[in-house]
Amino acid sequence: MLFRNGRESDNIEDRREEGGGGGGFGGGRSIGVGTIVIALVAMYFGIDPRVILDTASVSQSPPPAARRAAPRSPAEDELARFASMVLADTEDTWGTIFKSGGGQYHQPRMVLYTGATRSGCGVGQAAMGPFYCPADQKVYLDLSFFNELKDRFRAPGDFAQAYVIAHEVGHHVQNLLGISEKVQQARERVSERQGNQLSVRLELQADCLAGVWAHHADRSRQVLEAGDVEEALGAATAIGDDRLQKQTQGQVVPDSFTHGSSAQRVRWFRTGLEKGSLKACDTFSVAKL
Repeated sequence: MLFRNGRESDNIEDRREEGGGGGGFGGGRSIGVGTIVIALVAMYFGIDPRVILDTASVSQSPPPAARRAAPRSPAEDELARFASMVLADTEDTWGTIFKSGGGQYHQPRMVLYTGATRSGCGVGQAAMGPFYCPADQKVYLDLSFFNELKDRFRAPGDFAQAYVIAHEVGHHVQNLLGISEKVQQARERVSERQGNQLSVRLELQADCLAGVWAHHADRSRQVLEAGDVEEALGAATAIGDDRLQKQTQGQVVPDSFTHGSSAQRVRWFRTGLEKGSLKACDTFSVAKL
């Protein structure tokens, strides 16, 4: 990407020095990844996440000295700077899009953390991957995920990283437009299988919105280089539900998909990238995803 010397966002909360270590907050029992994921999903689908989190016996944070992370490397600081520039570019892009439609874009904040941190949706842990919390309108990112994206998922490249951030910002856009709330309400009235299908449509729309950002960012500021689009498509392919299920459990169960298949994620990101419009990202009205 070509904004290595671009503007950095003012909406960064750098908590990396706190260092949760990924195993809870010391002394007491830590919250498992499954509990956190369930709590986040519950919040999206109309259940107060505190009902789940309060039963998990989250211990209080230890003194700051006990939470201090290892010294940061220059490479990690460079990743943090890049993430800040991507967030800044999404601010510029979505600000313009909202303004052109007569609205105002309220910028999210991005929290950079190491291991674990508290959020408006409970305790976030690195094992969850990047996530957006609508309760506090913040994107949470442990930068080690980018290494995992490269090494485990074999999806290297700076635009693959930018795609991940833009997808989470896409969830923020959905939240501002009231789409997330409507999906949440709809899930309360349907079966688990139908609820999963709604979740897939929500996630694929966030992929499409990431593509919309890339479309306008490149059109306005020429940020894309040769190979960038392939990097994003590689990341979308690597984290499709079918690919992940095949790797982790040896079989694919479409009814349990919550994010969409690799092919679907690629298709909707490409749709946003090529069309560049919110209307093109209406994943809820199409018969075939």
